[in-house]
Amino acid sequence: MKLRPFAPIAMVVAPIALLAACQNGEDAGEAGDDMNAASEAALGDNLATDPDMAGTSEANAALSGTGNQNVPKIDTSPRAIEAARTRAAELVGGSANMDAAPTPRRLSEDAADTAAMVKAARAMQSANGGNCFEAVSYSASWAAKLPAEFPVYPRGNTVEAAGTDERSCALRAVTFRTGVPKNDVLAFYVTRANDAGYSVEHVVKGGDNVLSATKGNSAMVVYARDLPGEVTEIDLVTSKR
Repeated sequence: MKLRPFAPIAMVVAPIALLAACQNGEDAGEAGDDMNAASEAALGDNLATDPDMAGTSEANAALSGTGNQNVPKIDTSPRAIEAARTRAAELVGGSANMDAAPTPRRLSEDAADTAAMVKAARAMQSANGGNCFEAVSYSASWAAKLPAEFPVYPRGNTVEAAGTDERSCALRAVTFRTGVPKNDVLAFYVTRANDAGYSVEHVVKGGDNVLSATKGNSAMVVYARDLPGEVTEIDLVTSKR
């Protein structure tokens, strides 16, 4: 099994962690330094993807990477897309139960984060207000430990995964890619969030579609973007307490 360096998740979680820190009155510079150190540590770690783990959970497709230096080629054929959509519909009780993502609120890249985004960031902290992102470890196995409400989209290919259960945290962060169009993937996570009783907000900021979903002290955040070759890339971050 060949290992490859881990990078994208560090870029994803840093803004959330920094936002949460700032909302607690911490110095933004200090929080940024902390996350830079965590990111550097992350870049020094390795992520192993093991095809033998496939089939252990709904996240099986997320664990099917080749483990080489490149992300496996994403199957964008109509047959593969339809199979993924069919499975996604099954997971919400049928296509008639699939909710469309709400029309996004468009924010400029330098606009302040919304109240929902701030609430989600706070929910990513530990019960005592600590920074859960500082405690993450990096392994493909975290893709199989996502909350049941928010699995990797069916047949998605995980690029990176991280998480922690330390410091009273229950943090998961996964980047995956799929040939299914972005709007369909967003609809799946909106439906799963609605069915689980989460409040959902949809914005477009910095080139990403962002879903922020919260319920009590639990949160789910999705960053979605289009890549060349009709590929959708998703950053999925969850914290459930």
